[in-house]
Amino acid sequence: MSDDEDVPLPAVPGGGESGLKPRQELILRTVVEEHIASGAPVGSKNIAGREGIDFASSTVRYELARLEELGFLDHPHTSAGRVPTDRGYRYYVDTLLTRDPPTQAPAMVETALDLSEVQREVDEALSRLADVVAQVTNLLGIVTAPAPQSSTVRHVEVLPLQPQVVMVVVITSTGAVTKRVFAFDKAIDPSLCEWAGAFLNERLTGASVGARSIESRLDDPSLSAREREFLAVLAPALELEVEGATSIFVGGRARFLAEQRHLDLIAIDALMESLEERYQLLAMLRGALGRNQVYLRIGSELADRSLSGLSMVAANYGVARRNLGTVSLFGPTRMDYRLAMATVRGAAQILSRYVEDVYE
Repeated sequence: MSDDEDVPLPAVPGGGESGLKPRQELILRTVVEEHIASGAPVGSKNIAGREGIDFASSTVRYELARLEELGFLDHPHTSAGRVPTDRGYRYYVDTLLTRDPPTQAPAMVETALDLSEVQREVDEALSRLADVVAQVTNLLGIVTAPAPQSSTVRHVEVLPLQPQVVMVVVITSTGAVTKRVFAFDKAIDPSLCEWAGAFLNERLTGASVGARSIESRLDDPSLSAREREFLAVLAPALELEVEGATSIFVGGRARFLAEQRHLDLIAIDALMESLEERYQLLAMLRGALGRNQVYLRIGSELADRSLSGLSMVAANYGVARRNLGTVSLFGPTRMDYRLAMATVRGAAQILSRYVEDVYE
């Protein structure tokens, strides 16, 4: 089994089909949600007498002890209360939250991107969305950009600036614009520039950036010697560089560091190091890129053991034929999973609609 596959939860002796009895599930849900809200251990006094919980205090204490025995809760130090373990959070997310009505993404996420924008500045949009998902959840927001080779040529202009000077403008599907100026020994016929612009748009629109893809599309035996020579001079402007590194946009870093000071410094340092060493972060997100549902890793489920105090919630975005990148949130295991899951799911859906015209 690979690291990206979900590990099935072992059955709990004496439990029902889902593992725990309904009473145990209700108490576990209460402990998780109370601990998420307060950050403090949850005791039987915090549970008994709540709406929907009509068990005696002795029954609540027994079930808390039983849930601890089964590995869903932990008993920190000498406190009378319990806190969820990674297994407890996992059961809460996989079993209990799935029974609730779907949670909508926060309104701020829904309006983060203007889908009517004519100019598709993808990098700016990804950076903005990373900030928004971080702001609405108070977690660390991370959005990965599509691999550079995913972009295509959108439009080419061949413009005569002076009788002997020509400028080539190339616009890619991500909104990137490159300009190159070429000087010739003699005046260039403007009609040749007009022909070259039409020819290049016909051959290159929709082509992946990169010298090999461009070169193959310009090879046409029917061209005259004059046309071939002119294109040969302009070719360097068309061979766009493809960088191998995927861009990563991080939102809410300062707020996260300020508000999560209670976390283990080792976990914080490890996460910051993963942001610097992007290959580590991309490896953690690889599982999210390959599936079409929210992807969670809770505490010890993260491959890097130094991140055991953190959780990751992620979802991929893309177009019909391929997934392009991920929207993710990192925070303490005591995060609001309901909000985090709704946020990354909603952001990924919005981003998928945003990039449709760019990468189709």
